Amino acid sequence: MSDREFSSIDDLSLPKATVQKIITEILPASSGQTFSKDARDLLMECCVEFITLISSEANDISEKEAKKTIACEHVERALRDLGFGDYIPEVLAVAEEHKEQLKSREKKQSKMEQSGLSEEELLRQQQELFRSATEKYNAVPE
Repeated sequence: MSDREFSSIDDLSLPKATVQKIITEILPASSGQTFSKDARDLLMECCVEFITLISSEANDISEKEAKKTIACEHVERALRDLGFGDYIPEVLAVAEEHKEQLKSREKKQSKMEQSGLSEEELLRQQQELFRSATEKYNAVPE
C-alpha cells in the first residue's frame, strides 16, 4: 500500500460533532474557556494527520511481516517507532476496555425473537395475511 492510496488528505475528516463533544468534555463551560471554530478545525486536521501517520507506519510494519491485517501489535510498534511510546499504556488500556464492552453488550434480538411466537405460529399468521390480501385484491368492486 502506498503512503496515500486515497486521493488527498482533504478527503479525510473526523465528524465535527464528535470532535466538539470531546472538546466540550475536556473544557466544560464552567471553565470559562472557549474553543474557536478555527482551532477546532486545526485540531481535526492534526488528528487526521496523526491517524494517517500511525496507520501508515503500522501498515509498513505489517507488510514487512507479510501480514494482510494490521494488528494491535503493529499499531503499538508504530507508536514506539515514531516516538509516541508514552501513549502505549493508555492505548492498550483503552483497547482492552473496548474489548470488554464488546463482550458485555447484549445480543440484539431479532423481531422474530422479540415476538415470543414460535416459527410455526409466525408462518401461520403470515399465510393468513397473504390469504386476506389476496381476497381483498380479487374482490369485485360493487
